[in-house]
Amino acid sequence: MYFAALLARTEDGWEASDTELDDVETLSDLADLAREASPDEDTVLVLIEQEDAWFGVVRVDGEEDPRIYVSDAAAAARSSYGEILLTDELLGRDPDDGDDLDALDLDGTEDGESDDDEADDDDPVAGTGEAVPHGPVGDAQILDDLGVSEKELRSLATDAVTEIAEALGASETLETVR
Repeated sequence: MYFAALLARTEDGWEASDTELDDVETLSDLADLAREASPDEDTVLVLIEQEDAWFGVVRVDGEEDPRIYVSDAAAAARSSYGEILLTDELLGRDPDDGDDLDALDLDGTEDGESDDDEADDDDPVAGTGEAVPHGPVGDAQILDDLGVSEKELRSLATDAVTEIAEALGASETLETVR
């Protein structure tokens, strides 16, 4: 079960809105959605949580590039929403590496091998040669200026979105869309 919400900082405090991520396919789409929530180019936070498996924070400040923090990259990699956040840049990968191989449709059956020999379907990176790290990735100082230190952010596990909202003074606002 997922929960996703936008928190937009205004001069009157935080405004929350529930958000559907079904039409979001890229980080750019997600940043555009966040920017639409704040016509004054104020700070907008996209908070995404998958039960107690992982959470992510995307911060958009006006037209600046989004800043991202994901609590557990390996868990997020098994999620369609997590895959949006786990960009090559965030994972420290060169986006040009392997482009030629990615364009080929090599499923292992060309030489008479069966599909039964394929990598585990639960591991989205199996067979890619690139492991997704277990644990946090991204900008752990993403909320420092808003009152959530790097240490506090890294220590969050269960109900992280609620704890972040409490630290921001936006818990009641967030609960209206939960």
